[in-house]
Amino acid sequence: MIRVVQNSDIPQLLRIYSYYVLHTAITFEYEVPTEKEFEKRIQTILSRYPYLVYEENNQILGYAYASSFKGRKAYDWSVETTIYVDVNCKHKGIGKQLYTALEFYLKKQNILNVNACISYIEQDDEYLDLNSVHFHEHMGYSMVGQFHQCGYKFNRWYSMVWMEKFLGGHKVPVEEVIPFLEVFEN
Repeated sequence: MIRVVQNSDIPQLLRIYSYYVLHTAITFEYEVPTEKEFEKRIQTILSRYPYLVYEENNQILGYAYASSFKGRKAYDWSVETTIYVDVNCKHKGIGKQLYTALEFYLKKQNILNVNACISYIEQDDEYLDLNSVHFHEHMGYSMVGQFHQCGYKFNRWYSMVWMEKFLGGHKVPVEEVIPFLEVFEN
């Protein structure tokens, strides 16, 4: 089942995310955030965008959300997407289901561009592989740029790429973006 995140989900979300913080270069964060910090992040995102969890047998196996791409009005129709799936549940279609649901709501909000910022390495190492790039390609994203050796973690340098996908046509005049909770509740 895919549903909107609740504050009671935070311990399970942190269980999933902490693996990536502590054992991978998928996130460039060094320390696992506190529950309070995670709650603050969720509330900030939900004030405007979807934050979805994938739940099976009362256990959260993944989550995805959209967040502000840039803080300027002209970027309102663009978002950054994020997804994390339990390390033991990868390659089971959970990510695809989460992104499909996320894109459904973003389209209803009149979002047109979805962008993903992804850690990148030329050759796999024990902290990073190209799974995320391949997943986004499979979901219809295209590569648009690379920042070389911009993230330092585990005593090595990692690059970062941006990938994008269009959810609709870029018409003029543009339809205003509708906050997620207004779309969700209707």
